[in-house]
Amino acid sequence: MAIDITDGVRSIGAAAVRQLLPARPRLLALGEPTHGEEALLHLRNDLFRQLVEEEGYRTITLETDCMAGLVVDDHVGSDGTTSGTGPGTGTGSGTGTAPGAGTLDEVMERGFSHGWGAFAANRELVRWMRAHNEGRPASDRVRFAGFDGPLEITHAASPRQALTALHGYLAARVDADLLPCTAETLDRLLGTDDRWTEPAAMTDPTRSAGRSAEARELRLLADDLVALLDAQAPYPITRTSREDLDRARLYGRTATGLLRYHHAMADPSPARMTRLCMLRDLMMARNLLALAARGPVLVHAHNSHLQREKSSMRMWQGPVEWWSAGALVSAELGEEYAFLATALGTIRHRGVDVPPADTLEGLLYALPEDGCLLDTARLATALDGTPPAPRVSSWFGYAPFDAAHLAGSDGLVFVKDLPRGPASV
Repeated sequence: MAIDITDGVRSIGAAAVRQLLPARPRLLALGEPTHGEEALLHLRNDLFRQLVEEEGYRTITLETDCMAGLVVDDHVGSDGTTSGTGPGTGTGSGTGTAPGAGTLDEVMERGFSHGWGAFAANRELVRWMRAHNEGRPASDRVRFAGFDGPLEITHAASPRQALTALHGYLAARVDADLLPCTAETLDRLLGTDDRWTEPAAMTDPTRSAGRSAEARELRLLADDLVALLDAQAPYPITRTSREDLDRARLYGRTATGLLRYHHAMADPSPARMTRLCMLRDLMMARNLLALAARGPVLVHAHNSHLQREKSSMRMWQGPVEWWSAGALVSAELGEEYAFLATALGTIRHRGVDVPPADTLEGLLYALPEDGCLLDTARLATALDGTPPAPRVSSWFGYAPFDAAHLAGSDGLVFVKDLPRGPASV
């Protein structure tokens, strides 16, 4: 296949991203086609550092638990004005003193889900963010956030943490008569956390507590608490910090999202897994939009969560399709959302060898660069009339880039050979 794809090839860096995009987007997302490869995380770190320092991005958010992420944010240095309601509360003064609480070891253990805290590159990122923020005023610090829900492949978290934090925030600020229930009522309805986190419920809807009488009542109460929070919004702005209000809204999104997700886990219909995937990405999208409301954000996650096209996956009950968080955010923000996908040549330690020459990755593998950033519009033009063959991965953990998605990407990062990374720490 004699196709010239060299036009629009750039080195990976902030300058190349700046040349690629017409303006700085509010949300700039970098995807990855596989999880757990240190080399990709180090590439992310290098690019994100440059974008923070040269382009003014002030939030970095990863595909990790949004509630646990508050622990990391406090450590690297939030504005320090949180009042102590709920998890992850800050300890600083907001005046440009040292960043916040917790040792690095504690933060890596408690501040990440999915095992991401064990990766050396994530540890390096947190260490750099804290050092970067040292001595800076709150307005110039880089914030950290998780944008995934408190969800794992095997189970979903209990809504207790988010629901009780939201109730505690409101109880400290409004007349008790306005609260839809007491903390004791919430505790009784929630019961033990293991009834929510039952691993068997992921594959057996009858084992889920999501449609119990208590869960139905909790969904109503959570909705009432969020409505009360919205109705009281002018009070917190004038009497407490914007930071507190933003965290309370996060608690509300997480509580209602988790209860909705548990309800879907109890669904016996064939649409069950599609609905679960859809609801997870909806939680992600709402968190991303909330982060974007406070300033420019850098996002890192799997390509499938950030692409503008529908995502798909084959699961034990068959194939499922859903709109990703990126598609939902793009529909809301338009040109204020930009997505750089990542494609790979080889992952030899995973059995992924040199791609066939007639695939998109095969064409890119013939380039002399070990890694590059490509203009997807120019690449699509070069390929016009000659669609590449689809690449089939020999390893289930790697999803090859679909050439049909070029039009939905603002750029394509290509890494030729992915080395085996150092052991996670």
